[in-house]
Amino acid sequence: MTSDTLPTASTSSAAAAAPSSAQTQTQSQVPRPATRRVVDATTRMLHWLMALSFTVAYITADGERWRLVHVTLGYTLAGLVVARLLWGLFGPRQARLSVLWRKLQGAPAWLKSLAAVRSPSALQATWRPGQNLLMALAVALILALVVPLTLSGYAVWDEWGGEWLEEVHEFFGNTLLFVVLAHIGLIALLSVLRRKNQALPMLTGRVQGPGPDLAKSNHGWLAAAVLACVLAFWAWQWNQAPQLPAANATLGSENHRDHDD
Repeated sequence: MTSDTLPTASTSSAAAAAPSSAQTQTQSQVPRPATRRVVDATTRMLHWLMALSFTVAYITADGERWRLVHVTLGYTLAGLVVARLLWGLFGPRQARLSVLWRKLQGAPAWLKSLAAVRSPSALQATWRPGQNLLMALAVALILALVVPLTLSGYAVWDEWGGEWLEEVHEFFGNTLLFVVLAHIGLIALLSVLRRKNQALPMLTGRVQGPGPDLAKSNHGWLAAAVLACVLAFWAWQWNQAPQLPAANATLGSENHRDHDD
């Protein structure tokens, strides 16, 4: 009797172990959450080139040593904004300026709903559309402020006015910096509140979750073309930069030698 029951028990143990092994294998094969594309490569390239151009231009605003770098990046920023506006007019739907405009059109209704808030629950209900509105407002202000900033910078570079024009240029530069910092702060705040990195889609172009891609095509070739044009312009500006004449360099060397003597 013992010999007959042992194989049965062994078989039962093996059968009990089999589902556990299969379950482990099934769990290891669970697919990761799907992602979908929400920002195309061209929009992201324009965004980060504009951010880089403005940041370095602001840093090099003071002093004559980096003046040509400052001016070059100012021209670059102006060209990138024009390219972004054209992309917003003729590009894919998710990058259209009309999307930004529809969000801004909701401002009056949102302000009315905010004025009618009488409880914390009502405030929470109006907070979500307010987030999207503030983000859209920051983007619109950034695009709008670049226009007077670059025009006043061009006028200062060509010496069309006096110190008052330099103060106007500085005013728009500081105002744009304030809006950019507010934009970054809002993204950081939303990342904390939503427990999700809100800046990541502008880096990767994708968000987690199932569903269709909002950006049907990545337009990577156009993003590469934008980058190539910017680099070519920078190289051209570098080659066109005025060089110290050899005669002046020799004279400076002689003066230095006489001073040493």
